[in-house]
Amino acid sequence: MSRRLTLVLGGIRAGKSRYAQELAGDGGRVLFVATAEAGDEEMAARIAAHRAERPTSWATLEEPLDLAEALEPRLEDFDTVLLDCLTLWVSNLLLQDPDREGTPAHIQAQARGLIDLYERGDASWIVVSNEVGLGVIPATRLGRDFADALGRVNQQFASAADDAVVMFAGLPVSLKARGLEIR
Repeated sequence: MSRRLTLVLGGIRAGKSRYAQELAGDGGRVLFVATAEAGDEEMAARIAAHRAERPTSWATLEEPLDLAEALEPRLEDFDTVLLDCLTLWVSNLLLQDPDREGTPAHIQAQARGLIDLYERGDASWIVVSNEVGLGVIPATRLGRDFADALGRVNQQFASAADDAVVMFAGLPVSLKARGLEIR
């Protein structure tokens, strides 16, 4: 299997993670990269459910902020990297220090660093993210900053991706395949 970057987008509970895991199932040695942090009991339950769904043969890296730094020394050991998800990662960066690290320029630079890391390696990557551009404009400044930042990061990954799908009701709809955009 040749190296590929696949972006899996969709709304909440659209089946993104399940689909991404299915794609990674044939990917040899898999590293699952989790960006979530358990800030409350409900999120802790979600994280536990996601852990239980993953094959025990997969390695897991839990890193909420410094993805490129944490990933780089591990990449040679894996054929596939499943990053779940950009949504929480961008949120973590935005909330870390909204006046400095949470700036749009810093977040886009971090995303570019991840894409550069993929491009330097041999592993295929499957990257999960929420599509936040289909809903209402958030009522708060922080909400708008988040939607803008994630939208830009999604665009960066979609541009670099070989394949991109959006999930609707558990069904994948191809946006881009084998580097050719479907219009």
